[in-house]
Amino acid sequence: MFDAATYIERRKNLSGHVGSGLILLLGNPDSPMNCPANIFPFRQDSSFLYFVGIDLPRLAAVIDVDSQQEFLFGDDQEPDDVVWSGKQESLASWRERAGMARQGPWTGLAGMLEKAMSAGRNVHYLPPYRAARRLDLHEHLDIPAAQTMTGASLPLIRAVVKERSTKSDEEIAQIEEAVGIARVMHDRAMKMARPGTREQEIVGSVEGLALSMGGRSSFPMILSIHGETLHNPHHAGVLEEGRMLLHDSGAETALHYCSDITRTMPVSGRFTTKQKEIYQIVLDAQENSIRAMKPGVMFKEVHMTAARTIAAGLKEIGLMRGDTEEAVNQGAHALFFPHGLGHMLGLDVHDMEDLGEDHVGYDATVSRSSQFGLQYLRMARELEPRFVLTVEPGIYFIPHLIDTWQEEKRFEEFIDYTRLEAYRDFNGIRLEDDILVTDEESRILGPPIPRTIQDVEDATRS
Repeated sequence: MFDAATYIERRKNLSGHVGSGLILLLGNPDSPMNCPANIFPFRQDSSFLYFVGIDLPRLAAVIDVDSQQEFLFGDDQEPDDVVWSGKQESLASWRERAGMARQGPWTGLAGMLEKAMSAGRNVHYLPPYRAARRLDLHEHLDIPAAQTMTGASLPLIRAVVKERSTKSDEEIAQIEEAVGIARVMHDRAMKMARPGTREQEIVGSVEGLALSMGGRSSFPMILSIHGETLHNPHHAGVLEEGRMLLHDSGAETALHYCSDITRTMPVSGRFTTKQKEIYQIVLDAQENSIRAMKPGVMFKEVHMTAARTIAAGLKEIGLMRGDTEEAVNQGAHALFFPHGLGHMLGLDVHDMEDLGEDHVGYDATVSRSSQFGLQYLRMARELEPRFVLTVEPGIYFIPHLIDTWQEEKRFEEFIDYTRLEAYRDFNGIRLEDDILVTDEESRILGPPIPRTIQDVEDATRS
C-alpha cells in the first residue's frame, strides 16, 4: 500500500466530485475455479485498490459524503481459516493503514445501506463486472440483478475516471517498475525465438519470470507466429525459420500497476527484406504518434497520424495508391490497421474500462466513430498531463478480411489487391510501448526494450 495520506486524499477528492449521498465501493470476493476450495488467484477491484488500498477479498467501503464519515466492512479470519491460510493481519490494522476510522462486520453493510435508502438518500455504486458483485448489489440495495448495470451512478463513474486518469509520481514509478519486469519478459522471449521452439515453452518461461519478480502477468499473454490474429489466445504453434513471432505481454507490480508491451521479432534472428519494409512502416507510425502526443492534442488525431503514416508507407511499396489523406479519411487503411492506436493504462491494463469505455476515452468534445477500424479506438479525447497510454500501431495481412473486401470491390481506388496477393502469408507486426504525457510533450516509460530493426535482430541472435 501507499501511505495512508494518499488514500485519505483520494477519497476526499472523490466525495467532492460526487456531492452528496453514500458512495459504496465493493471489493472483489474470491472466485472458485471449479470448486469452492479451488480458487483463481485473487485480484482486487481496481477502484477499491485506488481509494482504499486493501488487497483482501470480501470487503466494502462506504463513504458518507454528507457527514464525511467513512466505514470499512469485512470480517477477520475464523480459527479454521488460520489452519489453512496462516495467521493474517487484523482488519483493524489494514483499516488504519488505509486511513479509515470506522469498521463493521460484513453483515453490518446491509443495515447501513437500508437505513440510508429508507431516508431517501442516494447510494452511488460503480458498474458490476462480476456476477458475484451483481448479487451483492441485488441483496444490499434490493435491485434486480439484471438491472444493476443500468443503476450504476453516472456521477460516481465520472468522478472515478477524473481521479484515476491522472497519475501521481508514485503511480508513475509503479508503472515504470512494471515496464522493467516486462523488459525482462520480452528479453527472454527474444532469446528463445528459435526454429523448433514451441510457443507454449516461451509463454511458460515468460510468465514464470513475472511471478519470480514479485508480480504477475497483467493480462493473458498474446504470443504467436500468427500475429494477424489480434488477440490470439493459442500457444500451440511451432516457430519456423523465416517466420515472425508477435509477443504482446505485460506485468503487474505487487500493488497491481500494469505494463503492456508488444514486440515482433524474426524467428531466424534476421528479418527478410519484405519484413523489414513493413516493420519500418510500423516503427515510423509509432514514433510519429509518440512525437505528436502532448497536452491539448486529441488522441484521435494521434491515431490518425499513425494511420496516415501507415497508408503512406504502404503506398510507397505499392500496396496502397491514390491520395493518402483521402484513403485514410474513408478508412481504406483499416484493411491493414483495423484497431485503435492505444488505451489508458494504470491499475488496469485497459484502465477503468469496467466503468465503460466511452466514459474513459470519450467526452462531450468527441464521439465514437462508426467507421470500421476507427470504431475500435478506445481512447479519443484530449490528452492531459500525467495521462499514461499505450501506443501500439500495427500492420496485419488477414486473408479473410482481404478476400471479403476484394469480393466487395471495396476501396479498389486505394488498394492494389493484385500486389497484395504476395502478402497473404505475411501475418502481422505490432509495436507497443507505454507513454506518459508530460507537461509539454511525452516520453516512453521504463527502461528501453529493443525496438529498432537492428536492436531486435541483435537481441534475437544473442
